[in-house]
Amino acid sequence: MAVADLIGAAVGVILLVIVAYLLVGAVISTAQIVTTAQKSATLLEEQQLKTDIAISQSPPPSAIGTLLTFNVTNNGSEVISDFAHMDILSNNGTVGYTYYTYTPVQYFDGVPGTWTITGFDQTSPIHSGELDPTETMYCTAAYAGNAPVWFQITTGNAVSASAYLP
Repeated sequence: MAVADLIGAAVGVILLVIVAYLLVGAVISTAQIVTTAQKSATLLEEQQLKTDIAISQSPPPSAIGTLLTFNVTNNGSEVISDFAHMDILSNNGTVGYTYYTYTPVQYFDGVPGTWTITGFDQTSPIHSGELDPTETMYCTAAYAGNAPVWFQITTGNAVSASAYLP
């Protein structure tokens, strides 16, 4: 009888150790996941703070025919290269907003609702095809209907600039 009690107690202790091991492992794993997520969020916020763009006014943005032409200058310290995740919104004053998606220049055919980069004013050959700090990119967007009176461009990390058209 005493042996059965001893075996039962030993099995109980082993089960408690296994459960404690699993719980501690789950807590440590969760803590690592939360720490990694916090680091990623902090890096994204830091990158966002370093990003600043402006729609340059020389020459001023203009809507000619069905094309909107404008320049974007990188005034921040972060290189901007994720053009596929940059968005443009415009408003022509009569209907809601128009959303434009990025199309690489070789595929841009002036379809309304698309925009492309037609060139760069690059001062450094290091990041060719990317918008380095102090550099300017020349853009064209195709629209349908009335010419836009206002538009906004937003980077992939949610930094934006807007302008009214003359």
